Amino acid sequence: MSSPFEKHQKRRLISSYFSVVLSIALVLFLVGLLGLLVLNAKKVSDHFKEQVVITIYLKDNAKEVETKQLEKSLAMADYVKSTEYVSKEQAAEFMKAQNGEDFMDFVGYNPLQNSIDVHLKADFVTTEHLEKISTEALTKNFVDEVSYDNDLVNLMNDNVKKISFWVLLVSGIFTVIAVLLINSSIRLSVYSKRFTIKTMQMVGATKQFIRRPFVWKSIRLGMIGAVLALIGMAIVLYYLNQTFAELNLLSNPILIGLLFIFIFALGVVITWISTHFATQRFLNLKTDQLYY
Repeated sequence: MSSPFEKHQKRRLISSYFSVVLSIALVLFLVGLLGLLVLNAKKVSDHFKEQVVITIYLKDNAKEVETKQLEKSLAMADYVKSTEYVSKEQAAEFMKAQNGEDFMDFVGYNPLQNSIDVHLKADFVTTEHLEKISTEALTKNFVDEVSYDNDLVNLMNDNVKKISFWVLLVSGIFTVIAVLLINSSIRLSVYSKRFTIKTMQMVGATKQFIRRPFVWKSIRLGMIGAVLALIGMAIVLYYLNQTFAELNLLSNPILIGLLFIFIFALGVVITWISTHFATQRFLNLKTDQLYY
């Protein structure tokens, strides 16, 4: 039977391993989430950019064939994602639904105009492209006006640049923090075995022989922590994809797979390097220095 001391030591060892695995899993999970954010930052910004609408208002005397030709030419343009013809009747119904009352009861007629709503591809949502499209549309004698929110476009483009910069910066900082935290956890784990290391060294064991079991144990802990982090990432990614289906977050499985491989490799490499240097430190210490 095991003595109370041996049971106590075993509990401490399990607790130490659990703390290391939990630390690795949490840190890698946060780094993985930041990685997902970096991978999908452009996709999210593109989604919002493509919500910007250019509305081309048509004159009442516009012929149906002219309207269809304009809509077709816009739909075929490389910079256009989609077009939608909105009749004055549809616009009136929309306003009625929005306001909860029929404004034509007061006006007596429908003052709205037929229009074409144009959604551009994200890369073309810039002031220059919007002005160019507006100018080309106004050359048609049956087009009355072109409307779009230029201030919103400028604000959106500026914010996308700022957010992209800060996301990359924060991701880099968190990666460094991840390395430091995992390294600290591994060093504490090895520190608890410093007397065992020195005892093995005193009886003639080589440094490589002493280091090997510590390194392999840490690598296994790193692999377990990485797997837990990947499971958490997969759950979050699945939930986000179900909640925001329009973003199509799983559209590029290769990049997502590479991110998962990177997170797993990061857990293995950091634990390996940290354990190597931690054991080397205690191997180089003198016996009386182990108490400090």
